[in-house]
Amino acid sequence: RVVDGYRRIRNTLRFLLANVSDFDVATDSVGPDDLLEIDRFALARASQLQDEILAHYQVYEFHPVVAKLQVYCSEDLGAFYLDVLKDRLYTTGPKSLARRSAQTALWHITQAMLRWMAPFMSFTAEEAWAVFAPARGSIFKQTYWPLATPDAALLAKWAAIRGVREAVNKAIEDLRSAGGVGSSLQAVVSITAPPETHALLASLGDDLKFVCITSAVTLLAGDTLAIGVAAATAPKCERCWHY
Repeated sequence: RVVDGYRRIRNTLRFLLANVSDFDVATDSVGPDDLLEIDRFALARASQLQDEILAHYQVYEFHPVVAKLQVYCSEDLGAFYLDVLKDRLYTTGPKSLARRSAQTALWHITQAMLRWMAPFMSFTAEEAWAVFAPARGSIFKQTYWPLATPDAALLAKWAAIRGVREAVNKAIEDLRSAGGVGSSLQAVVSITAPPETHALLASLGDDLKFVCITSAVTLLAGDTLAIGVAAATAPKCERCWHY
């Protein structure tokens, strides 16, 4: 389990480093107000986690930090944020706002995460720091990264959106098990949602399909949450793999 946990953190770090390799914060950074909403959410979640981690470090509690970092890499990043970002990072213009917004968030998350890791994954953190910021000496001469105060309303909104996404994933998985689709991009989804949830999802506009990682999403009003999934019949784009 220790090896699996280490690999999860290390592989997450490799993804972060690879996707900010062409990013220069001095010229490419996107301002906080211009970031895409999901990127602002990712930074708010990182800030929330940092508050928890620093509270543990104040009283020399290392084990909870290890556990929370593993869950963060596995669930918050791997199973959600980084999964959603891949389309944007790999298929939008190299210098587009969409890609630079994602890279800005990833750069800040990497700055923070390397510092969280350093007290207990010292060699890995130092090795990664030499790649990430070679001109700044040892990571052990750094202080914790100053992230903005977490936006409680934004965190609550995206917690609800992630709940809907989990329901969509389950419905797609059921269709996949029946042999109806392969990847989630082969699916087209209809979401029937009650008013409050409908408003949250509608606020995402066309980005809803990217959050669900499907080729199309139809949003309908109803009394309860219901998910419909079918295989796409449109042709597949060779560049972005959407149907």
